[in-house]
Amino acid sequence: MDSNQKTVFDMVGGEPTFQKLVDIFYARVEADEELRPLFPDDLEPGKRWQYLFLMQFWGGPAQYAQERGHPRLRMRHAPFPIDASARDAWVGHMLAAIDEVGIQEPARSQMRDYFERGATFMINQSDVDVSGGDA
Repeated sequence: MDSNQKTVFDMVGGEPTFQKLVDIFYARVEADEELRPLFPDDLEPGKRWQYLFLMQFWGGPAQYAQERGHPRLRMRHAPFPIDASARDAWVGHMLAAIDEVGIQEPARSQMRDYFERGATFMINQSDVDVSGGDA
């Protein structure tokens, strides 16, 4: 990276912005009837890991890797049934959180693109009912 080029972490204001983003996102998840059951009862550990991961991913401190190693996002999300509907709800909350925080371009588009693609990669369930029975 060019030494004059700022990271997304720097562009958005660093740690306080990522903490606010995660707090807003998780408040939205907590109120979501579809998504909330997919998350553990105690949201705090997940909030902390997401905060550390996002800061590191976007050019901030590497504390996530120091504490947890490689992100292995698909592996870490494998126990949770994620279909297209859950993906869409998750992305909707994250994009709304980005807007609520007030993240500006070009970081806004970079983050939105990453979350949309990354969430799609986490899908591990089909939306199609293959049970053959009535719902």
